[in-house]
Amino acid sequence: MAKSIDVSDLDIYYGDFLAVEGVSMTIRARSVTALIGPSGCGKSTFLRSLNRMHEVIPGARVDGKIVIDGQNMYDADVDPVQVRRSVGMVFQRPNPFPTMSIYENVLAGNRLNSKRMPKSEADSIVEKSLKGANLWEEVKNRLNKPGSSLSGGQQQRLCIARAIAVEPQVLLMDEPCSALDPISTSAIEDLIHDLKSDYTIVIVTHNMQQAARVSEDTGFFNLAGAGKPGRLVEMNPTSKIFSNPDEPSTEAYISGRFG
Repeated sequence: MAKSIDVSDLDIYYGDFLAVEGVSMTIRARSVTALIGPSGCGKSTFLRSLNRMHEVIPGARVDGKIVIDGQNMYDADVDPVQVRRSVGMVFQRPNPFPTMSIYENVLAGNRLNSKRMPKSEADSIVEKSLKGANLWEEVKNRLNKPGSSLSGGQQQRLCIARAIAVEPQVLLMDEPCSALDPISTSAIEDLIHDLKSDYTIVIVTHNMQQAARVSEDTGFFNLAGAGKPGRLVEMNPTSKIFSNPDEPSTEAYISGRFG
C-alpha cells in the first residue's frame, strides 16, 4: 500500500561537506511529487536519501528524519536493504542487466530475496509487473530475449517493471525521461499517471513542462550561493508553483531567467 513520507529538518552530508540543508516536507501518498531546480542544487541527492541509496558513497550521512508509515528510515535498527525494497528507484538512464533475459530482469529483485521460487509464481510476477509497466503486449512473445535488445523507452519501462515487481510502497524516479525521445517520454509520463493510484511517486526532472504535466505537488530546490548547500525553497501544489509561486526565485527559475 502506498504511504506518505514526512521529512523533518533533513541535512545530507558527504564527509564534512553539507550538500543539502534543512529540508522539511510532506510527500502525499498516491500522488506524484516533482522536484525541480538547477543542476547541483541537491534534488537528486535528496531523492536518493529517501531510500538510503546515497549511503553507497563512503562518508555519506544524514541528520534529521524521514518517516514512512510511522517508521524513521534512519533508525539504528532499520535495515537499509529493506528500505530499498519498500522504496524503489528508477534511474536517469535505463539500466537493464545486459546478460539477463527480459524475464529474469523483471525477477532480479525477487531473486535476491527468494532464491527458490515456483515457476508459476515467477510467471505471475513477470506478467503482472510487465502489465503494470505497460510493456507486456510488446514483449510477451520474447521474454527470453536480452533486456538490452529493447529500445530505450522499452528498457526504461522494463526497469520500472523490475522496480514494481518487489511491490514497493514508494517509487523514486531520477530524470527517467532525460535519455528518451519524445514518443518514449510520453509513454513514460502516461505510465506515471497510471501508477500513482498504487504508489507514492517522487520524480526529479529538469523538464518544467513534464513537472507540470505529471505532478500534483512540486518542490523547488536552489543553492544559496557557490559552495553553499542546496535548500528546499518552496513546496506547493504544482498548479500554484507554475502560476503564482510564493518565492521570486521560483518564478525566476520557471520562467527561465536563471538556472
